[in-house]
Amino acid sequence: MSERQADTRRLFTKPQNLNDAYGPPSNFLEIDVSNPETIGVGRGRHTTYEVRLKTNLPIFKLKESCVRRRYSDFEWLRAELERESKVVVPPLPGKALIRQLPFRGDDGIFDDSFIEERRQGLEQFLNKVAGHPLAQNERCLHMFLQEESVDKNYTPSKVRQA
Repeated sequence: MSERQADTRRLFTKPQNLNDAYGPPSNFLEIDVSNPETIGVGRGRHTTYEVRLKTNLPIFKLKESCVRRRYSDFEWLRAELERESKVVVPPLPGKALIRQLPFRGDDGIFDDSFIEERRQGLEQFLNKVAGHPLAQNERCLHMFLQEESVDKNYTPSKVRQA
């Protein structure tokens, strides 16, 4: 058999059964950042995002959760993970300081296109971070994803599997 023929030989694999094909994936973690809502007026005006988690990973207490977070909460989470874990934490989408200047022709940081761009960046950030096994052990990540409010005075600790 020539070398060329050997490369195209069929690999024999065991047939996939219906449960493998259609059953739940062995481990999954899905995080969606959606439904941005701008609230408040003047200097108190800000946008919150819905953070929805679905997982079957045993380390998470709740298999489904939904909380609302603002950009400063994401900044807090990033700083905590950087300080507490051994994970190289990816960057957040930028702070958009130029967009915060007065007398712009658009809504600045409250412009729909900017909010959508930021939403996508926050979703990518969370999925990268939460997908990291070492980050999954951090109490701050669990609080951010699954508790109604973020207690910024919490005591950092590791989460043990349930």
